[in-house]
Amino acid sequence: MPPAIISPSVLASDFGQLTAECKRMIVGGAQWLHMDVMDGHFVPNITMGAPILSCIHKSVPGIFMDCHMMVAQPEKWVDDIADAGGAMYCFHLEATDDPISIIDKVKNRNMRAGVAISPDTPSTAITDEVANAADMLLVMTVYPGRGGQKFLDRCVPKVAELRARFPEKDIEVDGGVGPKTIGACADAGSNVIVAGTAIFGAENPTAVIEELKNAVNTAQAKSAK
Repeated sequence: MPPAIISPSVLASDFGQLTAECKRMIVGGAQWLHMDVMDGHFVPNITMGAPILSCIHKSVPGIFMDCHMMVAQPEKWVDDIADAGGAMYCFHLEATDDPISIIDKVKNRNMRAGVAISPDTPSTAITDEVANAADMLLVMTVYPGRGGQKFLDRCVPKVAELRARFPEKDIEVDGGVGPKTIGACADAGSNVIVAGTAIFGAENPTAVIEELKNAVNTAQAKSAK
């Protein structure tokens, strides 16, 4: 099983202190930082784009920017995000008819490629060909477009289905994940955990990051027996 990775969602941070917030998470034990890029088309909200990511990348040496591309034309932004220092380019399966060509384009720019599915998309929509080409699979546990939504339990079985099919693949969950919901996600087989409010809003973010990481490690140890 791939290792536990915690990717705090920057959407829940204080945008007026963006680089300081990212540094605070890394000091607290986060391996990745989850960057929600929204274009106002694929989702109704607009957040950050390549110029902001570029500033963060310059100010936070060594940062792994896990870029969640909630955009209508994911092929259009690959070069911009790569130039800005993106490390993971995760696009939505619902936004394209040709995921393989986007994965190829992402990898040609030396980024890892991720494929995301929204709550109403079944895990079977991710074909073996697409999953094997991608570096990571993302199961949304809320509807994409805004932070702070309630966790959707009905999405958890999709994680288990994907883990059964792809035992060595990074599988990420995103949306409403925190100490109360991590157990279900970890037991289903997710190893990359995105949490926003649960980490950034905590009195002790370091303790929450550790708790989430431990939950994944415990679940993995249990399933290995």
